[in-house]
Order: sequence, then structure tokens, then C-alpha cells
Amino acid sequence: MEDVGYWQVGLAAVVGFAIGSINPATLIAKARGINLAEVGSGNPGATNTARAMGARTGVLVGLLDVLKGLLPALAFSTLSPLAGEVAGLAAVLGHIFSPFLRGKGGKGVATTLGAVLGVQPLWAIPMLLAFGIVLGLTRRVGLGAVAGAVVLVAIGVWWAPDGAERWFAIILGVVVVLRHHANIAAAIKGAADPKDDEG
Repeated sequence: MEDVGYWQVGLAAVVGFAIGSINPATLIAKARGINLAEVGSGNPGATNTARAMGARTGVLVGLLDVLKGLLPALAFSTLSPLAGEVAGLAAVLGHIFSPFLRGKGGKGVATTLGAVLGVQPLWAIPMLLAFGIVLGLTRRVGLGAVAGAVVLVAIGVWWAPDGAERWFAIILGVVVVLRHHANIAAAIKGAADPKDDEG
């Protein structure tokens, strides 16, 4: 792996986090006079947006959240692979711990997908397959997201070519799984409450 300056990695982290912190779901809901925190799960992500404002708006938010991870990762990958990985990871953390939402952001699924597409697009194929299969079997978006994240961890352990990419995949996957602890607990209990089915 080529050498990369600390300033590049630092800039990637700051810019990635800043972009990730912008939450389109909350901004669109606010423009429509809706408090997303009081709807469904209260999560400021695509699934709850669809629940509150319709499927089209949910899809739009999902795409914007993907772009939040994709664009910083792609842009900083032109400096070095490590800078791209840091930017993508920082965007996901910005989405989850957005200072604009007092640290209470979304669960990071779409932004994680964007970061992966910006760093290693082929990884998205098995992730999306796992998501689709589990979603089809369980009808739960959250469990599909967990399945995709587990596949990402597995990719990091067995497929990633070097240490930086390995940790990029493992950290992202673990973060998404941890953000879905309520979904996992609900599945174990057999709960069917839509508030527990958030991707």
C-alpha cells in the first residue's frame, strides 16, 4: 500500500464525517412539518421515512444516504485507498452519530452500502444477496440489514486483500450489527412490532 500523508487521512475523516452527518430524512420531514422522531421507530432513515412519508420519499432518502457514503469514499480514493476507506467509514459514523441530531442518527445501512461501493464495489454483491434472501424469508428489513453486515464482516476476515481493507470491512459490519441489537432481540422474542423492524 502506498504511503499516504496524515493530512490526507485527517481531511478524509473530517469531510466524510461532515457529509455523513447531514440527514436527508430529517430535513425532508421537517420541510413537510413532520417530526420523524415521533413516527414509527423514530429512526431518521429510509425505512422510517417510507413509513412516515411514503415509499417514493423513502427510496429518495435511501439513495441520498447511499451517496453520503459513496461520494466521499470515491473522492478520497483518488488520493489513496486508505483515504477512501477512512472517508467512507467516517461518513457512516457521521450518519449514526450526527451532531445535528445530538448524536442520535440512523443505523447506517444505506451509507455503509455507499461506502462499500466507493471502496470495493464487488463486495456489495454478496451483501445485497444476503439482504434480499433474509428479507424475503423474514419480511424484516432490519434482519436483512444484519445479514448483509455479517457478510461484510466475513468478507473482511476471508476476502479483503490487505490490513486496511480488512479492518474497513470488519468495523463497518460490526457497527451495523450493533446498531441493530434491538432488531436481533425482537427476532429472538418473536416480536412483530414495526418499531423493531428498522433497517
